[in-house]
Amino acid sequence: MGKLVVISLFVAALSAFLGERIINLRKRTLASRKLVQTHLPNCHPIKSLEYGSEDLTILPNGLAIISTAESFLHFPDNSVYLFVVNHPQKKTQVEIFLFVEEDHSLVYVKTIKHEFLHSVNDIVAVGVESFYATNDHYFSGGTLNTLEVLLAQPWSNVVYYSPEEVKVVAEGFYMANGINISPDKRHIYVADLFDHNIHVLERLESNGLAPVKVVEVGSLVDNIYVDPETGDLWIGCHPNGWKLFRNDPEDLPGSEVIQIKDIHSEKPVVTQVYADDGSVLIGSSVAAPYGGKLLIGTIYQKALVCDLAKVDQ
Repeated sequence: MGKLVVISLFVAALSAFLGERIINLRKRTLASRKLVQTHLPNCHPIKSLEYGSEDLTILPNGLAIISTAESFLHFPDNSVYLFVVNHPQKKTQVEIFLFVEEDHSLVYVKTIKHEFLHSVNDIVAVGVESFYATNDHYFSGGTLNTLEVLLAQPWSNVVYYSPEEVKVVAEGFYMANGINISPDKRHIYVADLFDHNIHVLERLESNGLAPVKVVEVGSLVDNIYVDPETGDLWIGCHPNGWKLFRNDPEDLPGSEVIQIKDIHSEKPVVTQVYADDGSVLIGSSVAAPYGGKLLIGTIYQKALVCDLAKVDQ
C-alpha cells in the first residue's frame, strides 16, 4: 500500500511539473499571440526557391546568396569568403568557401570542427579563419535537446573561434539564434529566440564580449541582417512559435519582419515592417533590404520579394 502511495505521489508531481513546463513553453513561444497582418506592396515569390531559404546575405553589388551562406567576409584583396554552418549526421562543422564572382561558383577552402561548436545555429566572420558562433542548445542532439526545450533554461551561448583559441564569450541565452556584427565591427548582435530580444555586446581586445544592452522585440527572433550603410537591424521573426513547432496545415505558422533603427541610442525604434498569418508566407527566418526592395526568407518554404516604398529607411 505504501508503494502505491509513493508511486501515485510521484506521478502527480511529474504531471504537475510537465504541466507547468508546457505552460511555460507556450508562454515563451507566444502561443496565445494574435497577429495583426502588415503587408508590403508588390510582393512576389522568387522562382526556384520552394523548399527553404533559411538564411541569406546580400553582397555590396546586390547579389544575394541564399540558404547556405551564414556569413561572408571581404579580405583586403576584395576576395569574398563564405562561412557555412553544416550539420552532417546531426553534428556541427563550419565550411569555408571562396566565392568566385566570374562564374558564381564556390571553391572549398577548409572544414572546421571543435567540441565547443556542438550545436551551431549561426556565425559571423571576423577574420580569415575566425568567427563568433551561436550554440542554440547546450546538448548536442537527440532526446536531451527535446528535454532542454521543455525545461527552457538559459543554457545557450556564444563561442569565439580562431586557430589560436576557442572559448565561450557570452552565455545565459534561452536560445541563441542569429548573430551579426555592426558596420564598424565594434559590436555583436545576438538574437535570443525564446527570450524575444536582441542582445548588444561590445567586442573586447581579448575577443571576448561585454554586454551593453538588451532590446525587446516581442517576437521569436531568428536571423539578423545588418544594413551596411545605416546600421539598421532587419530580423526575420516567428510571431507564434507554438504554431511553428506544431506545423498544423490547418493552422499555419505566420511570418514577421522587424526593423530596429538606432539600436545604440537610448530609445531604439522597433518597427513591425511585415506580418502575415501564413496565408502568404510560412516561417520567416531572415529579411534583408536592397535598392528599395525587401527579400524575406523562410525555414522551409519560398522566399518573397516586396517593395519597401512604405518604410522610412
